[in-house]
Amino acid sequence: MPLDAEADILFPARITGAYGVKGWVKVRVFGDELESWRHIPVWHLTKTEDGPRQSREVAECKKHGDGLVVRFADVTDRSAAESLRGFWIGVPRSALPPPAENEFYWDDLIGLTVQNSAGETLGVVEGLLETGAHDVLRVVQATAGGETERLLPFVDAVVQHVDLEKRQMLVVWELDW
Repeated sequence: MPLDAEADILFPARITGAYGVKGWVKVRVFGDELESWRHIPVWHLTKTEDGPRQSREVAECKKHGDGLVVRFADVTDRSAAESLRGFWIGVPRSALPPPAENEFYWDDLIGLTVQNSAGETLGVVEGLLETGAHDVLRVVQATAGGETERLLPFVDAVVQHVDLEKRQMLVVWELDW
């Protein structure tokens, strides 16, 4: 998920498609707190991490199943809503509730150095994948021959400790796994 560190914007949601014919979109929020999203008047959209950003005024927002449905003020039909599929949605960090103990926004995990209990560095968290059963860390290590990518389950049995201040994560994982 992209992060705009300068503006302290987190991008913990994504548009998954159109909803109905009047310009509404379906939104998947990567977190449990949906209610706070209804009170954020402007959302920031981006297609890619380094792509252009656009601000959109929220006209209506309501909970729908385990996500949200939203109508932006300038999106009035299904075609315009469909064109937003796949966009990441960003909001100011201050508008979101702080994560509970041992919970993290994905954006906060990206860039952490990952080490195992033997002190070996496995790489840096480059992203996360949502698999349904649990989230998966995408850890990339620069090597002489290029890069080594490791996919580590983000579960208690693997992730032993996360230190956001030191930008480190301790895991139970070996270099040759």
